[in-house]
Parts: sequence; C-alpha cells; structure tokens
Amino acid sequence: AWSDGTPRPPERFTRKLSAWQTHNSKGRLIQKQGERGIGGVGLSASFTLHEADYGAGGVIAIRVHRTFSLDSKLHFTILERPAIGAVRIFDRAGPGAELVQLAAHRRAAEEWLSRHGYSRAVLEEVTADEVGADIVEGRVVA
Repeated sequence: AWSDGTPRPPERFTRKLSAWQTHNSKGRLIQKQGERGIGGVGLSASFTLHEADYGAGGVIAIRVHRTFSLDSKLHFTILERPAIGAVRIFDRAGPGAELVQLAAHRRAAEEWLSRHGYSRAVLEEVTADEVGADIVEGRVVA
C-alpha cells in the first residue's frame, strides 16, 4: 500500500477523492528495476505495483500498473507476504522480470502455466530462508 499521509476526503468531493486515490492505494509488487541509463539520461531504481484489473465475463480489458521511483516521497507499507511454499511465476528470467501469477504451490503454478502462454516463464518458490532474511535484514515494514 502507499500513502501521501493526507486524510481521505469525504465521498461527496469526487474530484478531491479521485486525486487522493492516486496517491493513496494498494497493489501487488510485480517488478523491481535497478538504476539504469537510457542514452544520456540516468533513471533511478524503481518498482512496479499491480493495482487493479478491469473487465467483464472473466476477460481482463485493462490492467493498472503503477511504477514508483525509490526516491518517491510516498510512504509504502507491506500488507501481506506470500506464504512459505507459494510459487511466484515470472514472465522471464533476469532483471526486469515481471511477476505474472502467484500460485499456492508448485502443482498449481504448473497448471496455471499450462493454460497461459509464457514459454520463458520462471518458477520461484517462497522459502522460509527468504522470509527469515527479510526479518534479519530489517526489510519487514508491517
């Protein structure tokens, strides 16, 4: 979740509420990017959150992703961590890989992959060591 620390405006102020929701929402971490350069321009490290899907009848028409710089003035909080044994499905290996699905276990991940065409997908199981490292290294936010 992210927040700019301002209080939520009343529902009757639709424009103010819409602007507030831009700076106060939640999503799932799907991508991390290190510092990089494009031409002569340097871009700071960033991360992308999947905020929402919009569609009907089981068909997703629009996906909302928000990318934030590590220099962002917003406050970020981890609301939920994947369970030990869950399996992350990335669209490809290496830096810039995007999380496309989080499955409850390996069998569910393989079943999901059989129905979705990610030929270069990479499976990564959430381990107890990973969760423990987050706590020891001080990465636990909430």
